[in-house]
Amino acid sequence: MPAALVPGRADADFGFALRVYWEDTDAGGIVFYANYLKFFERARTEWLRSLGVEQEKLKQDEGTIFVVSSTAVRYLRPARLDDWLHVTVIAQDRRQASLTVSQQCWRDDTLLAEGTIRIGCVDCGTFRPRRIPISILDRIA
Repeated sequence: MPAALVPGRADADFGFALRVYWEDTDAGGIVFYANYLKFFERARTEWLRSLGVEQEKLKQDEGTIFVVSSTAVRYLRPARLDDWLHVTVIAQDRRQASLTVSQQCWRDDTLLAEGTIRIGCVDCGTFRPRRIPISILDRIA
């Protein structure tokens, strides 16, 4: 499996492949639990990029950024050094100033972790909520 974008699972809006490196693991040789949030973040960033949304450009052009406002993650099975993982993104709820996405981390056909992440759109100077630009909302199913 290549280290680039891969097709998502049948029910996913987007899929992203990555390799587990030494730096991702803990003393027990398994992926440290907090690193799943990093994996989810990478997949969301690439999902947005696949929709034509580059976050630095959004900051410069619109004065807005996305921030994580809440997470809930369930850990089911361990990932280990050198595993190929496939992280999916499914848009669940789209509101004027926030998005909720469901994400899963798979190794082949084994579900390792799953989470629900809420992302808020805020003014990059004041961090007050702002409407997600309509051009972005239109791209998110």
